[in-house]
Amino acid sequence: MIRWLLTTFIAVAILSSCWPWLRKIGIGRMPGDITLRVFGKEYSFPFMSTLILSLVLAAIARVI
Repeated sequence: MIRWLLTTFIAVAILSSCWPWLRKIGIGRMPGDITLRVFGKEYSFPFMSTLILSLVLAAIARVI
């Protein structure tokens, strides 16, 4: 269980640092992605982008 927690933490840290670059290519701005601005802080919930990326990665994994 500690491995999964560590893996999740590392993945979130990497994606958080790459977020400005990912927004430039359209990740997080698709219909179905929610962005909330509360007290000057922006919170993003990229539901549709996550679904699309999961499908792409699953297709790549199936080919390999």
